[in-house]
Amino acid sequence: MTIYRWVQRFAPQFAEAARARQHLVGDRWHVDETYLKVGGTWRYLFRAIDQFGQVIDVFLSPRRNREAARRLFAQAISRTRVSPTEVTTDRYRVYPRVLDELLPAAFHRTEAHANNPLETDHGRLKARLRPMRGLKRDRTARVIVGGHAFVQNLRPGFYDLGTDVRPTARLADAFAELALVI
Repeated sequence: MTIYRWVQRFAPQFAEAARARQHLVGDRWHVDETYLKVGGTWRYLFRAIDQFGQVIDVFLSPRRNREAARRLFAQAISRTRVSPTEVTTDRYRVYPRVLDELLPAAFHRTEAHANNPLETDHGRLKARLRPMRGLKRDRTARVIVGGHAFVQNLRPGFYDLGTDVRPTARLADAFAELALVI
């Protein structure tokens, strides 16, 4: 079995097994979208991180519209059970409407350069995807992007996994702990 197939099979299981050991999400969120080519078609990847850099959620959509933004927020709020007090976005026109609908009490920031932490985060994802030979299907793209978010949260210690070892060995120790659960 190739590594790619192992990732497709086990990444969702590892992420789900680790969910109970994830640290609480912050209440100041950065939300933005980027684009990926999947099977020769451009797809929009909506991503949210908190003020600490923890990836909250990702959502792959064929369209960059209000429904996709709404689904990202609804999915993130239901998974984390956190309603943010502040949301930083770019000036894309759908965000104010979605935030008024789902999070009317949240402060909406749109200043220039306020979303730089998330733009930097997009760069890490694109750097990981660049050497791959392309994503062929939406399902595999979702798994790869979700797995990347999981590992990106695992590395700095946003989970109670691999905490008793040095940071360079954290990933290996965390996956060993999760393998016992799966």
